[in-house]
Amino acid sequence: MRKRTVSREFALQILYQLDITRDTPEAALENFWSARSQEVIEVELKEFTSKLVKGVASYIDEIDKKISKYAANWQLKRMAVVDRNIMRMGCFEILYCEDIPPKVSINEAVDLAKKFSGIEAGKFVNAILDKVKIEKEK
Repeated sequence: MRKRTVSREFALQILYQLDITRDTPEAALENFWSARSQEVIEVELKEFTSKLVKGVASYIDEIDKKISKYAANWQLKRMAVVDRNIMRMGCFEILYCEDIPPKVSINEAVDLAKKFSGIEAGKFVNAILDKVKIEKEK
């Protein structure tokens, strides 16, 4: 598995934790890495994971507005926690990570949704993130 794919899986787990516990991103990251202290995790993985988690946390209001705008008939708080956080991470990458092509961010998010949620979630995530991408490109 590619390094950034692994980082995205780590970030999803941490974002899920943040959504449930309301911890600070720093505390959630520290707890996550402490729980894996026996594993050898490359610095590069930790850095990208941290960038995603802190980035989503920093821009959560703007990101949530984008998702809500395109999720017709869906309230953000009623979405599955996993799906919501996959879309948040994808939106962050599309909107604020110029070094990552939007197509890559969308594909990675859809793969996460298929792996951790379901095939229908993958379609939903794809639809929302594609609309965010199209709006950004205007």
